[in-house]
Amino acid sequence: MKPCHILSLLFLLGGCALPQKEQAPVWSYHFDAPARIWEETLPLGNGRIGMMPDGGIERETFVLNEISLWSGGKQDAANPYANRYLNFIRQLLFAGRNDEAQDLMYKTFVCRGEGSGQGNGANLPYGSFQMLGHLTLHYTYLRETEDSIADYRRELNLNEATAGLSFRRGSIRYRREAFTSFGSDLGVIHLSADKENALNFTLGMNRPGECEVASLGRDLVLRGQLPNGTDDRGMRYMARVRVVLPRSGYLSVSDTTLSVQNASEALLLVSMATDFGGKDEAKEALSLLDAAEGKDLHALRREHTEAYGRRFFRAGLNLGASAGERLPMDRRLEAFRSEGNDPALAALYFQFGRYLLISSTRPGLLPPNLQGLWANTLQTPWNGDYHLNINLQMNLWPAEVTNLSELHLPLIEWTRRQVASGEETARVYYRARGWVTHILGNLWEFTAPGEHPSWGATNTSAAWLCRHLYQHYRYTQDREYLREVYPVMRGAALFFSDMLVEDPRSLYLVTAPTTSPENAFLFKGRPIHVSAGSTMDNQIIRELFTNVLEAASILDTDSAFARELADKRSRLKPTTIGHDGRIMEWLQPYEEAEPEHRHVSHLYGLYPGSEITPEATPDLAEAARKTLDARGDRSTGWSMAWKINFWARLGEGDRAHKLLCDLLSPAVPYGSTDYRGQGGGTYPNLFCSHPPFQIDGNFGACAGIAELLLQCHSGCIELLPALPSAWPKGSFYGLRVYGGAEVSATWEGGRLQKVSLCTPTSYTYRIKLPDRSAADVGIKLNGKSASLPIFDGLLTIPLEPGDELLLDYRYP
Repeated sequence: MKPCHILSLLFLLGGCALPQKEQAPVWSYHFDAPARIWEETLPLGNGRIGMMPDGGIERETFVLNEISLWSGGKQDAANPYANRYLNFIRQLLFAGRNDEAQDLMYKTFVCRGEGSGQGNGANLPYGSFQMLGHLTLHYTYLRETEDSIADYRRELNLNEATAGLSFRRGSIRYRREAFTSFGSDLGVIHLSADKENALNFTLGMNRPGECEVASLGRDLVLRGQLPNGTDDRGMRYMARVRVVLPRSGYLSVSDTTLSVQNASEALLLVSMATDFGGKDEAKEALSLLDAAEGKDLHALRREHTEAYGRRFFRAGLNLGASAGERLPMDRRLEAFRSEGNDPALAALYFQFGRYLLISSTRPGLLPPNLQGLWANTLQTPWNGDYHLNINLQMNLWPAEVTNLSELHLPLIEWTRRQVASGEETARVYYRARGWVTHILGNLWEFTAPGEHPSWGATNTSAAWLCRHLYQHYRYTQDREYLREVYPVMRGAALFFSDMLVEDPRSLYLVTAPTTSPENAFLFKGRPIHVSAGSTMDNQIIRELFTNVLEAASILDTDSAFARELADKRSRLKPTTIGHDGRIMEWLQPYEEAEPEHRHVSHLYGLYPGSEITPEATPDLAEAARKTLDARGDRSTGWSMAWKINFWARLGEGDRAHKLLCDLLSPAVPYGSTDYRGQGGGTYPNLFCSHPPFQIDGNFGACAGIAELLLQCHSGCIELLPALPSAWPKGSFYGLRVYGGAEVSATWEGGRLQKVSLCTPTSYTYRIKLPDRSAADVGIKLNGKSASLPIFDGLLTIPLEPGDELLLDYRYP
């Protein structure tokens, strides 16, 4: 059976022959000069390793990364005395003495030790994701060659996941290509000149801090061991480089460098490894080189592009061509800011988000961290960790809808690994069963509250992570998988079943103590964070209980526990509209200390949750609009990405598009290297600016663009639910909905023309259709015309694996 997206393309393209990769648009961006800052370098990754070349002419640097390279180590961060104070903290909260409760928490209800070091944990047990090192190439040019440089072009090709560079120096054309192989699992760098003996360079490696660089046979090796926060016996790492000269030239080896003279072509193989998971990093690095050395460039590139393409080409978006495509990306972003009309840039940004997800995670490894798998320092901002009050979750928002479902699995497995530590945290801090984690997550299963309760007391992170576990089931309908993850979801629900406490003022069950992530309210003229319950907590817990109830029913298990959850769910305060017409952020009518705060946590029920919809809860939807208007549009990069999704859910495509334009505003002024004082936006290489770089904004906006085109959260499929007027014509293929169906569509003049839906599972789909007075919809099932019942504007149809439904919209 052909893949569903191929069937969809056959339909949308009018029965064309089986499409090949070459028929897809070439998704790429380029620069006309070497990178001046790291945020102009080109990100390459294969889910485990990363490289970022700067394209220098005399000296070129590749930043090397390996996703598991963390300092720190496992620690006992549980404060054994914390639960002695839990009841006192709750009594103060219920007595309306939040300031005193917060002061007591600062002293008693935090992790043991220094925690994350306020985001500077590289030398603490908490640790930090770190750059592995630099690979440097110093080029020597022929004396008779002119110094003038012409035709410089540095390009990231998303179709092939390659970075290319070409320029002329005098009369000689130099070309460089790099990729992190999805086939051979190492970095590949190809250098060439179109004149014999014109390629000469010296290769070295280095890293800030202590490390060893030495030649080993004909290879160059960088190796070392990171601190674990108590001594220097932390994670070991290695990078190993081998130079292959396919035609001519000479290789010489010194103690710390490799040099090539009189060549016209060179192939550099770069392996990287750590001892994470008990591996022998030295054996791993050597075996990868030995396995790849016998392959020529053509074979390496072919296996790489084929393996990568099997994911990348599953989905696509076409919003038409634009003149901006000819511009270098830094100038294109500047032109977009001034002109605001470049639909192709939005489509490119969507595909770039998918590219980054494919490049920064893969099954069996780790989920993308705050910077994916790219870092250029040892103390990565905020430790490059797994922030759990939205950031890690946002990283995976595109996974299911953009047809990269298996890339959800690293997050799901990482979540499962937190359970044992989370059970101890639940017991020690809350005297509760089940498991809990707070805002901080790392490689070492840290689940305790953070060192600062203003942000570290958030305790619904495990529940939010469990949403991802259940979303994967909704898209795959894999019951065996659901059976495997059900205990994790049940454990998170069990924690809240134990931890929820009745607020004597309202008689509602509340989480106490808690926060609304990172935001504060004014209390006696002072910003206070700690409260008894928050709107986001209630929305997340209500969702968690509902998902566990559904899963228990599907699996025919846990009926008594299900009844307990149903009862406690009914005792949570509903999402409430305040006197100002906005959604209340806390359960009390507190005044916000920062009305335009970057977090909009009390709208979790709008997105990614689904308890607020314009159709089912119009009053709450209107209150959500007022909330967003008051919050404002401009903010950090990831916050603007979240707001794209909010407005998409509200059906406001033009407002969402305005947010996308704000997000794509340059974070570095054109011609400058100074981004101090700049707000959220986009760096020249399309990395999202918090600032600094955080990858969650890239992923959140990618999901938001999909949300403008296709939604299924309400239980029915809605096509073009929030299409911006700036995108009057276009098409997409391969987006996915609950049940796993792949959906493709074309539209013109803002109106649907053709739709196809192909399902891999047995599932009953409900599709929202336009009023018959507005359009007549022709229906075909597996190529044959079909007359199917439509009730209340909904087409309900059970489909079996391989079935394809085609809809043809005809307008009067």
